[in-house]
Amino acid sequence: MNEDTTRDCLLQSDSPQEECAVFGVYAPGEDVARMTCFGLQAMQHRGQESAGIAVGDGETVMVQKDLGLVTQVFHDEASLSALDGFVSVGHVRYSTSGGGSWDAAQPHVSAIDNELIAVAHNGTLVNTNPAKAMLLDEGVQLRAGTDSEIAAKLIGFITQHTHHLRDGIVHMMNQIEGAYAMVVITPSGLYAFRDPNGIRPLCLGKLPEDRGWVVSSETCGLDIVGAEYVRDIDPGEILRINKDGLDSTQGVLAGQRAACIFEYVYFARPDSVLDGRSVYQARRRMGAILSQEAPAAADLVIGVPDSGIPGALGYAAASGLPYAEGIVKNRYVGRTFIQPTQAMRQLGIRLKLNPLPSVIRGKRLVVIDDSIVRGNTSKKLVSMLREAGATEVHMRIVSPEVKWPCFYGIDTGTQDQLISASKNVDEVCEFIGADSLAFISLDGLREAVNGEFHEGMPPTLSRCRHDGFCEACFNGEYPVHIPKATQKRSLLPGNRMK
Repeated sequence: MNEDTTRDCLLQSDSPQEECAVFGVYAPGEDVARMTCFGLQAMQHRGQESAGIAVGDGETVMVQKDLGLVTQVFHDEASLSALDGFVSVGHVRYSTSGGGSWDAAQPHVSAIDNELIAVAHNGTLVNTNPAKAMLLDEGVQLRAGTDSEIAAKLIGFITQHTHHLRDGIVHMMNQIEGAYAMVVITPSGLYAFRDPNGIRPLCLGKLPEDRGWVVSSETCGLDIVGAEYVRDIDPGEILRINKDGLDSTQGVLAGQRAACIFEYVYFARPDSVLDGRSVYQARRRMGAILSQEAPAAADLVIGVPDSGIPGALGYAAASGLPYAEGIVKNRYVGRTFIQPTQAMRQLGIRLKLNPLPSVIRGKRLVVIDDSIVRGNTSKKLVSMLREAGATEVHMRIVSPEVKWPCFYGIDTGTQDQLISASKNVDEVCEFIGADSLAFISLDGLREAVNGEFHEGMPPTLSRCRHDGFCEACFNGEYPVHIPKATQKRSLLPGNRMK
């Protein structure tokens, strides 16, 4: 995983960062570039490093992309009006493969004879070296060197020989392993497909009055353009949308279902629905279950904005403790090209989060957060709350301990970044300076995502069913094989994948 300096934002989150989001529209007669821009804005939380949109008009594909937020890249009417067509694909990125350069921004463009295609990818591929070597041997130019570009060029190269884009996609799906949710456009059509394990999300929506179709990483992208959710794209499925309508084929056989469970904990917007499950309600249930697994004698429950708030509400409701907003988030501090001074950096977490002393002074707090990855931000948070007058700080985390790196599209590529990989719960608690610390159990998290219960009633963990999730960051069980060389440089000495 690349440790690019562009990641040095005002505050490095203690939560892992998602790679990106994809969005596509096929809608003749509609302003597809503008719709795609709105869809990307709805999913800006999934990537703030770069943004791009490609549009097909029946003759060619036009692309505009750059570093920055969606509103920075598409900042005026002219930037959108130049993208005129009826099929589009968009992308926002947070780099986990390749650097933070313009070339690494997506969509990637590949030529098939005299026709262009544009490819947008969410996820990370784990075995691109053979494909990269083949492409270079064949004289294919690679500018960015990212796994996404390799996939785009591979699709284009194979299609040049078969003359059928779907054949190129199928070949790529059979050659490349890892996590991918991809959208490809030609000048006149759209293709959307997922890896055979369905690790990264991708869903289909329909515009009212049969005006067209939309694909999106999250349902919140459908909502903003008024599209009705139809279904999730199945693992290994290839969806084609053009003037003949919608067509589905199975590109590769579906494998063991392994949807990323961390989507429910942190990545997805709370108003999204993944595989028919409400993210918001899952997070409320996480807090409620955690209150039963790890109760605390306290006066107040607060959540760390934003992803910790639904869990805090669930914890408070199930425990009977009052809930209050005790931390205010500055939502305009995020990725920026304006670097802080050293004195400002020393303010650390205060650039993004600030406590409300009038609420928390003299109180014993239960503080709900989504995860602890490196531990530094949690340590600063506990210290900040004590300075604001909290008498006790009991940290409760609505995910299990993150002990293993992710190779499927999250920026935790080495185990030495993860505090829980080398410290037990008591040691982590001592490091962050809390009075107590507890993580939800893996069974509890599964139940929160899968199960249903009435708030205030103890959850029945005996009903827990494992419904096809990737939980590798918690238990080291990886659904897609990781090359030995990657394992060697990513794991702590003596650790082996299960």
